[in-house]
Amino acid sequence: MAEAEAERDDGIEAVSIVTPNWTHHRIAAAFLKAGIDVILDKPMTTTVSDARELVELQRATDRVLVMTYPYAHHAMVRQAKHMIRNGAVGTIRQAHVEYAQEWATSPVPDRGKGAIWRQDPEKVGRTSTTGDIGTHAYHLLHTITGQDIASVRAEFHNCGAPKPMEDTAYINFRLENGAPGILWVTQAAPGQYCGLRIRVWGDKGGLDWDQEKPEVLRYVPSGEQEQIFLRGHGNGILPEAERLIHLPRGHGEAAVDAWANLYAEAGVAIAARRAGYALPEGSVELSGVEDGLKGMLFIDACADSHESGGSWVSIKQ
Repeated sequence: MAEAEAERDDGIEAVSIVTPNWTHHRIAAAFLKAGIDVILDKPMTTTVSDARELVELQRATDRVLVMTYPYAHHAMVRQAKHMIRNGAVGTIRQAHVEYAQEWATSPVPDRGKGAIWRQDPEKVGRTSTTGDIGTHAYHLLHTITGQDIASVRAEFHNCGAPKPMEDTAYINFRLENGAPGILWVTQAAPGQYCGLRIRVWGDKGGLDWDQEKPEVLRYVPSGEQEQIFLRGHGNGILPEAERLIHLPRGHGEAAVDAWANLYAEAGVAIAARRAGYALPEGSVELSGVEDGLKGMLFIDACADSHESGGSWVSIKQ
């Protein structure tokens, strides 16, 4: 397909790769080599070496490669990100991020083919839940705080029906500035649906965002009354977030809108690349190959820590 489309005068301008994990590297590499821009599902690959190869290939071909981390494209996540950049919480002192689901509570075969391959190390690599939803939690933390995780201490557990790989992970981490934090992910928590939540505390205040209530951002400046930011135009919404808002308050926006924002920004980036012009700074805020590699390094460090009995492992970029 990549070769055939590249030869056509009316060939595709970009490809969206939403296939299972173990196919990502091969497919993305084929389209990059054919000169076609790529929108790639996470995690980027199943190994760090394959991820590094895609980084080099993207740089060599100078094609756009966008990673699909949709939660970063919620308006209130963008709001939180830029509030922190503007000093709303001051120096970050600690953070907590979690992602809780319930589907792996029951036996894997009962959940269909998608559940089966997610528990096959030949297809997903060294982790299951950590790579599947842990990468979302890690990316959200990195996006909002603007910091990388410097080191992790991870323990993998099977808290649902017996299965080959972990369905739960408890991960202590330290950010670049030394601030401690906890990242907890599970797919075996009955009653939990898509519970991605992040809380960040600094010396000047704290922020709290919950994906199941995506239009609400809670902010508490130290020693002051809490403030609730509601997705919509004006009333304290920053310009960087307002670009992602499509409807007035009271008209609900949710996950599909975050995905739409992601693809819209990807389209802008791809159009600019094809037209040969540079986008103004900050006009799009996408995740590229470096973010894909960071996700793989996070997965590997967590696996290294767990396999060593829970020791601290540095994440080397």
